Amino acid sequence: MKRDLWPISLKYLLLPVLVASCRPAERQHAATWMLAPFVKVDSVNPILSAGPGRFFCPVRKDTVRWEEKDVFNPAAVVRHGKVYLLYRAEDRLGRHAGTSRIGLAESQDGLHFARLPKPVLYPDNDSLKYYEWEGGIEDPRVVESPEGLYIMTYTAYDGQTARLMVASSSDLLTWQKHGPALQGPYRKVWSKSGAIVAELQGDRVVAKKINNRYWMYFGDTNVFIATSANLLQWEPVAEGDQLKAVLKPRPGYFDSRLVEPGPFALVRPQGIVLLYNAMNLEKGGDPNLPPGTYAAGQALFSASQPTLLLNRSDQPFMVPERPYEITGQVNKVCFIEGLVYFKNKWLLYYGTADSHIAVAIHLAQ
Repeated sequence: MKRDLWPISLKYLLLPVLVASCRPAERQHAATWMLAPFVKVDSVNPILSAGPGRFFCPVRKDTVRWEEKDVFNPAAVVRHGKVYLLYRAEDRLGRHAGTSRIGLAESQDGLHFARLPKPVLYPDNDSLKYYEWEGGIEDPRVVESPEGLYIMTYTAYDGQTARLMVASSSDLLTWQKHGPALQGPYRKVWSKSGAIVAELQGDRVVAKKINNRYWMYFGDTNVFIATSANLLQWEPVAEGDQLKAVLKPRPGYFDSRLVEPGPFALVRPQGIVLLYNAMNLEKGGDPNLPPGTYAAGQALFSASQPTLLLNRSDQPFMVPERPYEITGQVNKVCFIEGLVYFKNKWLLYYGTADSHIAVAIHLAQ
Protein backbone atom coordinates (compact mmCIF):
# COMPACT_ATOMS: atom_id res chain seq x y z
CA MET A 1 0.00 0.00 0.00
CA LYS A 2 1.32 3.42 -0.91
CA ARG A 3 1.74 5.71 2.10
CA ASP A 4 1.06 9.44 2.24
CA LEU A 5 4.21 11.46 2.85
CA TRP A 6 4.21 13.72 5.92
CA PRO A 7 5.64 17.25 5.78
CA ILE A 8 9.39 17.05 6.33
CA SER A 9 9.39 19.39 9.33
CA LEU A 10 6.69 17.35 11.08
CA LYS A 11 8.53 14.09 10.48
CA TYR A 12 11.68 15.30 12.16
CA LEU A 13 9.77 16.75 15.08
CA LEU A 14 8.10 13.39 15.60
CA LEU A 15 11.14 11.17 14.94
CA PRO A 16 12.21 10.94 18.63
CA VAL A 17 8.64 9.95 19.50
CA LEU A 18 8.61 7.34 16.74
CA VAL A 19 11.82 5.81 18.01
CA ALA A 20 10.85 5.95 21.68
CA SER A 21 7.58 4.18 20.96
CA CYS A 22 9.36 1.15 19.51
CA ARG A 23 10.77 -1.74 21.47
CA PRO A 24 14.55 -2.33 21.17
CA ALA A 25 15.42 -5.15 18.81
CA GLU A 26 18.57 -6.29 20.59
CA ARG A 27 18.70 -9.40 22.78
CA GLN A 28 21.77 -8.52 24.84
CA HIS A 29 23.64 -5.52 26.19
CA ALA A 30 25.69 -4.33 23.23
CA ALA A 31 29.45 -4.69 23.53
CA THR A 32 31.30 -1.42 23.09
CA TRP A 33 32.50 -2.38 19.62
CA MET A 34 29.02 -3.26 18.33
CA LEU A 35 26.80 -0.96 16.31
CA ALA A 36 23.76 -1.32 18.57
CA PRO A 37 21.06 -1.15 19.79
CA PHE A 38 18.75 -0.81 16.80
CA VAL A 39 15.09 0.06 17.32
CA LYS A 40 12.42 -1.09 14.87
CA VAL A 41 10.20 1.79 13.74
CA ASP A 42 6.80 0.17 14.18
CA SER A 43 4.91 3.32 13.20
CA VAL A 44 6.04 3.01 9.56
CA ASN A 45 7.06 -0.65 9.13
CA PRO A 46 6.92 -2.31 6.75
CA ILE A 47 8.12 0.61 4.63
CA LEU A 48 7.83 -1.19 1.27
CA SER A 49 5.64 -4.04 0.11
CA ALA A 50 4.69 -5.53 -3.26
CA GLY A 51 3.81 -2.89 -5.84
CA PRO A 52 1.87 -2.42 -9.08
CA GLY A 53 4.83 -1.54 -11.32
CA ARG A 54 4.85 -2.71 -14.93
CA PHE A 55 7.94 -3.25 -17.04
CA PHE A 56 8.65 -4.54 -20.54
CA CYS A 57 10.97 -7.48 -19.97
CA PRO A 58 13.45 -7.72 -22.88
CA VAL A 59 13.95 -11.46 -22.31
CA ARG A 60 10.27 -12.43 -22.12
CA LYS A 61 9.43 -9.79 -24.75
CA ASP A 62 6.33 -8.96 -22.78
CA THR A 63 5.12 -6.55 -20.10
CA VAL A 64 5.36 -8.02 -16.61
CA ARG A 65 4.31 -6.93 -13.14
CA TRP A 66 7.88 -7.02 -11.94
CA GLU A 67 7.24 -6.39 -8.19
CA GLU A 68 3.77 -7.82 -7.67
CA LYS A 69 4.86 -10.83 -5.60
CA ASP A 70 7.39 -9.61 -2.99
CA VAL A 71 9.96 -6.89 -2.31
CA PHE A 72 12.81 -7.43 0.16
CA ASN A 73 16.57 -7.41 0.88
CA PRO A 74 17.59 -3.84 -0.06
CA ALA A 75 20.90 -2.03 -0.29
CA ALA A 76 20.87 1.61 0.86
CA VAL A 77 22.81 4.74 -0.14
CA VAL A 78 22.78 8.41 0.88
CA ARG A 79 23.04 10.69 -2.16
CA HIS A 80 22.38 14.45 -2.40
CA GLY A 81 20.69 14.53 1.00
CA LYS A 82 18.29 11.66 0.32
CA VAL A 83 18.23 7.95 1.16
CA TYR A 84 17.97 5.56 -1.77
CA LEU A 85 17.00 1.91 -1.55
CA LEU A 86 18.04 -0.57 -4.23
CA TYR A 87 15.69 -3.42 -3.47
CA ARG A 88 14.97 -6.90 -4.72
CA ALA A 89 11.55 -7.40 -6.30
CA GLU A 90 9.95 -10.57 -7.67
CA ASP A 91 7.27 -11.21 -10.25
CA ARG A 92 5.13 -14.36 -10.25
CA LEU A 93 6.51 -15.85 -13.44
CA GLY A 94 9.04 -18.53 -14.13
CA ARG A 95 9.82 -21.95 -12.74
CA HIS A 96 11.54 -20.76 -9.57
CA ALA A 97 8.90 -18.70 -7.72
CA GLY A 98 9.45 -15.65 -9.87
CA THR A 99 12.22 -13.65 -11.51
CA SER A 100 14.05 -11.06 -9.38
CA ARG A 101 15.03 -7.55 -10.48
CA ILE A 102 16.41 -4.50 -8.66
CA GLY A 103 14.15 -1.49 -8.09
CA LEU A 104 15.01 2.00 -6.82
CA ALA A 105 13.15 4.06 -4.21
CA GLU A 106 14.03 7.43 -2.66
CA SER A 107 13.22 9.21 0.59
CA GLN A 108 13.83 12.59 2.18
CA ASP A 109 13.56 11.22 5.73
CA GLY A 110 14.70 7.60 5.41
CA LEU A 111 11.28 6.32 6.51
CA HIS A 112 8.82 7.08 3.71
CA PHE A 113 9.81 6.08 0.19
CA ALA A 114 8.62 6.80 -3.34
CA ARG A 115 9.72 4.22 -5.90
CA LEU A 116 10.44 4.33 -9.59
CA PRO A 117 7.93 2.48 -11.76
CA LYS A 118 10.56 0.36 -13.50
CA PRO A 119 13.59 -1.63 -12.29
CA VAL A 120 17.08 -0.21 -12.72
CA LEU A 121 18.95 -3.54 -12.98
CA TYR A 122 17.49 -6.69 -14.50
CA PRO A 123 18.25 -9.71 -16.72
CA ASP A 124 18.64 -8.72 -20.35
CA ASN A 125 19.61 -10.27 -23.65
CA ASP A 126 23.27 -9.62 -22.91
CA SER A 127 26.39 -11.68 -22.27
CA LEU A 128 25.34 -12.29 -18.65
CA LYS A 129 21.93 -13.77 -19.43
CA TYR A 130 23.59 -17.18 -18.98
CA TYR A 131 24.05 -16.38 -15.26
CA GLU A 132 20.94 -14.28 -14.61
CA TRP A 133 18.02 -16.03 -16.30
CA GLU A 134 15.51 -16.88 -15.22
CA GLY A 135 16.03 -16.68 -11.48
CA GLY A 136 17.15 -13.10 -11.87
CA ILE A 137 19.19 -10.49 -10.01
CA GLU A 138 19.05 -10.62 -6.22
CA ASP A 139 20.22 -9.15 -2.92
CA PRO A 140 22.36 -6.08 -3.71
CA ARG A 141 24.96 -4.44 -1.47
CA VAL A 142 26.38 -1.03 -2.45
CA VAL A 143 29.38 1.10 -1.49
CA GLU A 144 31.11 4.01 -3.22
CA SER A 145 34.58 3.88 -4.68
CA PRO A 146 37.01 6.62 -3.59
CA GLU A 147 36.33 8.23 -6.98
CA GLY A 148 32.57 8.41 -6.31
CA LEU A 149 31.43 5.48 -8.44
CA TYR A 150 28.77 3.25 -6.89
CA ILE A 151 29.86 -0.40 -6.72
CA MET A 152 27.14 -3.04 -6.36
CA THR A 153 27.66 -6.68 -5.52
CA TYR A 154 24.63 -8.81 -6.34
CA THR A 155 23.61 -12.42 -6.82
CA ALA A 156 22.79 -13.79 -10.25
CA TYR A 157 20.63 -16.91 -10.18
CA ASP A 158 20.10 -19.07 -13.25
CA GLY A 159 17.71 -21.40 -11.45
CA GLN A 160 20.40 -23.82 -10.29
CA THR A 161 23.51 -21.90 -9.22
CA ALA A 162 23.90 -18.55 -7.45
CA ARG A 163 26.92 -16.49 -8.44
CA LEU A 164 28.28 -13.27 -6.98
CA MET A 165 28.40 -10.46 -9.58
CA VAL A 166 29.52 -6.81 -9.77
CA ALA A 167 27.94 -3.74 -11.36
CA SER A 168 28.79 -0.03 -11.22
CA SER A 169 26.94 3.27 -11.66
CA SER A 170 27.57 6.99 -11.41
CA ASP A 171 23.94 7.90 -10.65
CA LEU A 172 22.15 4.77 -9.26
CA LEU A 173 19.91 4.75 -12.35
CA THR A 174 22.12 3.33 -15.09
CA TRP A 175 24.26 0.32 -14.20
CA GLN A 176 27.13 -1.32 -16.03
CA LYS A 177 27.45 -5.04 -15.42
CA HIS A 178 31.00 -6.34 -14.95
CA GLY A 179 30.27 -10.05 -14.66
CA PRO A 180 31.28 -12.56 -11.97
CA ALA A 181 33.10 -11.08 -9.01
CA LEU A 182 35.25 -14.10 -8.20
CA GLN A 183 38.12 -14.94 -10.50
CA GLY A 184 40.05 -18.08 -11.34
CA PRO A 185 38.56 -21.50 -10.49
CA TYR A 186 35.82 -19.85 -8.40
CA ARG A 187 34.30 -17.93 -11.32
CA LYS A 188 31.46 -20.38 -11.91
CA VAL A 189 30.94 -21.93 -8.47
CA TRP A 190 28.10 -21.11 -6.05
CA SER A 191 28.77 -17.75 -4.38
CA LYS A 192 26.66 -15.00 -2.77
CA SER A 193 26.48 -11.95 -0.52
CA GLY A 194 29.48 -9.69 -1.05
CA ALA A 195 30.05 -7.15 1.76
CA ILE A 196 32.92 -4.81 0.88
CA VAL A 197 35.01 -3.28 3.67
CA ALA A 198 34.33 0.47 3.79
CA GLU A 199 34.57 3.53 6.01
CA LEU A 200 32.22 6.41 6.73
CA GLN A 201 33.23 9.72 5.13
CA GLY A 202 30.57 12.26 6.09
CA ASP A 203 27.40 10.50 4.98
CA ARG A 204 29.18 8.50 2.27
CA VAL A 205 30.19 4.87 2.74
CA VAL A 206 33.45 4.55 0.80
CA ALA A 207 35.43 1.39 0.07
CA LYS A 208 38.71 1.38 1.98
CA LYS A 209 41.99 -0.27 1.09
CA ILE A 210 43.83 -2.20 3.79
CA ASN A 211 47.40 -3.26 3.06
CA ASN A 212 46.98 -1.78 -0.42
CA ARG A 213 44.00 -4.02 -1.28
CA TYR A 214 40.23 -3.81 -1.07
CA TRP A 215 38.56 -6.56 0.97
CA MET A 216 35.18 -8.28 0.75
CA TYR A 217 33.44 -10.79 3.02
CA PHE A 218 31.16 -13.21 1.15
CA GLY A 219 29.38 -16.56 1.40
CA ASP A 220 26.12 -18.01 2.68
CA THR A 221 27.25 -20.99 4.75
CA ASN A 222 30.58 -19.93 6.18
CA VAL A 223 31.82 -16.39 5.58
CA PHE A 224 34.85 -16.27 3.29
CA ILE A 225 37.04 -13.34 2.22
CA ALA A 226 38.46 -11.97 -1.04
CA THR A 227 40.70 -9.09 -2.10
CA SER A 228 40.77 -6.77 -5.10
CA ALA A 229 42.85 -4.03 -6.66
CA ASN A 230 39.92 -2.34 -8.42
CA LEU A 231 36.61 -3.37 -6.69
CA LEU A 232 35.51 -5.21 -9.84
CA GLN A 233 37.51 -8.45 -9.95
CA TRP A 234 38.04 -10.32 -6.68
CA GLU A 235 40.51 -13.03 -5.68
CA PRO A 236 39.33 -15.30 -2.84
CA VAL A 237 41.76 -16.02 -0.03
CA ALA A 238 42.43 -19.76 0.14
CA GLU A 239 44.00 -22.19 2.57
CA GLY A 240 45.41 -24.99 0.51
CA ASP A 241 42.73 -25.99 -1.96
CA GLN A 242 39.86 -24.62 0.17
CA LEU A 243 38.44 -21.14 0.62
CA LYS A 244 39.52 -19.55 3.91
CA ALA A 245 36.53 -19.37 6.27
CA VAL A 246 36.80 -16.36 8.60
CA LEU A 247 33.42 -16.80 10.32
CA LYS A 248 31.64 -20.12 10.86
CA PRO A 249 28.36 -21.34 12.35
CA ARG A 250 28.37 -22.30 16.06
CA PRO A 251 26.44 -25.24 17.53
CA GLY A 252 24.00 -24.12 20.21
CA TYR A 253 23.84 -20.50 19.04
CA PHE A 254 21.48 -18.43 16.88
CA ASP A 255 24.00 -18.81 14.03
CA SER A 256 24.21 -22.60 14.23
CA ARG A 257 23.00 -23.35 10.68
CA LEU A 258 24.71 -20.68 8.56
CA VAL A 259 26.31 -17.23 8.57
CA GLU A 260 26.02 -14.72 5.72
CA PRO A 261 27.26 -11.10 5.41
CA GLY A 262 24.75 -8.27 5.78
CA PRO A 263 25.58 -4.76 4.52
CA PHE A 264 29.11 -3.50 3.86
CA ALA A 265 31.71 -4.18 6.58
CA LEU A 266 32.38 -0.97 8.51
CA VAL A 267 35.82 0.18 9.66
CA ARG A 268 35.49 1.61 13.17
CA PRO A 269 38.08 2.56 15.84
CA GLN A 270 37.81 -0.92 17.40
CA GLY A 271 38.21 -2.79 14.10
CA ILE A 272 36.06 -3.95 11.18
CA VAL A 273 32.45 -4.54 12.21
CA LEU A 274 30.52 -7.01 10.07
CA LEU A 275 26.76 -7.15 10.60
CA TYR A 276 25.72 -10.60 9.48
CA ASN A 277 22.69 -12.79 8.93
CA ALA A 278 22.37 -16.19 10.57
CA MET A 279 20.03 -19.17 10.60
CA ASN A 280 19.17 -21.36 13.58
CA LEU A 281 19.42 -25.14 13.22
CA GLU A 282 16.39 -27.40 13.40
CA LYS A 283 18.26 -29.40 16.05
CA GLY A 284 21.30 -28.27 17.98
CA GLY A 285 20.72 -24.55 17.66
CA ASP A 286 19.66 -21.82 20.08
CA PRO A 287 16.78 -23.31 22.12
CA ASN A 288 15.38 -19.81 22.69
CA LEU A 289 14.71 -19.30 18.98
CA PRO A 290 12.38 -21.32 16.75
CA PRO A 291 14.16 -23.66 14.36
CA GLY A 292 14.89 -22.06 11.00
CA THR A 293 14.87 -18.50 12.36
CA TYR A 294 16.93 -15.93 10.45
CA ALA A 295 18.35 -13.42 12.94
CA ALA A 296 21.22 -10.91 12.85
CA GLY A 297 24.53 -10.82 14.68
CA GLN A 298 27.77 -8.83 14.59
CA ALA A 299 31.43 -9.81 14.31
CA LEU A 300 34.61 -7.80 14.86
CA PHE A 301 37.71 -8.30 12.70
CA SER A 302 41.14 -6.73 12.92
CA ALA A 303 41.42 -3.44 10.99
CA SER A 304 44.96 -4.33 9.91
CA GLN A 305 44.33 -8.05 9.29
CA PRO A 306 40.76 -8.49 7.96
CA THR A 307 40.97 -12.29 8.15
CA LEU A 308 41.48 -12.19 11.94
CA LEU A 309 38.28 -12.56 13.97
CA LEU A 310 38.52 -10.67 17.28
CA ASN A 311 35.02 -10.99 18.73
CA ARG A 312 31.41 -11.82 17.89
CA SER A 313 28.02 -11.46 19.51
CA ASP A 314 26.74 -14.44 21.49
CA GLN A 315 23.12 -13.40 20.97
CA PRO A 316 21.35 -11.80 18.01
CA PHE A 317 20.71 -8.07 18.05
CA MET A 318 17.67 -8.49 15.80
CA VAL A 319 15.17 -11.35 15.56
CA PRO A 320 11.79 -11.85 13.86
CA GLU A 321 9.04 -10.63 16.21
CA ARG A 322 6.43 -8.77 14.21
CA PRO A 323 3.73 -10.58 12.17
CA TYR A 324 5.24 -9.42 8.85
CA GLU A 325 8.63 -10.79 9.99
CA ILE A 326 7.24 -14.15 11.06
CA THR A 327 4.91 -15.01 8.17
CA GLY A 328 5.60 -14.59 4.46
CA GLN A 329 7.32 -16.22 1.50
CA VAL A 330 9.91 -17.58 3.97
CA ASN A 331 8.78 -17.56 7.59
CA LYS A 332 10.72 -16.19 10.59
CA VAL A 333 13.15 -13.95 8.71
CA CYS A 334 14.88 -10.66 9.47
CA PHE A 335 17.54 -10.32 6.76
CA ILE A 336 19.72 -7.21 7.09
CA GLU A 337 21.30 -5.80 3.94
CA GLY A 338 21.13 -1.97 3.78
CA LEU A 339 22.79 0.49 6.16
CA VAL A 340 23.23 4.28 5.96
CA TYR A 341 24.35 7.09 8.24
CA PHE A 342 21.75 9.84 7.81
CA LYS A 343 21.16 12.95 9.90
CA ASN A 344 23.14 11.71 12.93
CA LYS A 345 21.60 8.25 13.03
CA TRP A 346 22.19 4.84 11.52
CA LEU A 347 19.28 3.42 9.52
CA LEU A 348 19.28 -0.33 8.99
CA TYR A 349 17.03 -1.72 6.25
CA TYR A 350 16.09 -5.38 6.20
CA GLY A 351 13.89 -7.88 4.43
CA THR A 352 11.06 -9.43 6.44
CA ALA A 353 9.95 -13.01 5.69
CA ASP A 354 11.26 -12.47 2.13
CA SER A 355 8.12 -10.40 1.52
CA HIS A 356 8.50 -6.81 2.76
CA ILE A 357 11.12 -4.22 3.75
CA ALA A 358 11.42 -2.64 7.21
CA VAL A 359 13.71 -0.17 8.96
CA ALA A 360 15.38 0.07 12.38
CA ILE A 361 17.27 3.04 13.86
CA HIS A 362 20.43 3.37 15.92
CA LEU A 363 20.95 6.87 17.33
CA ALA A 364 24.66 7.70 17.00
CA GLN A 365 26.49 8.68 20.17
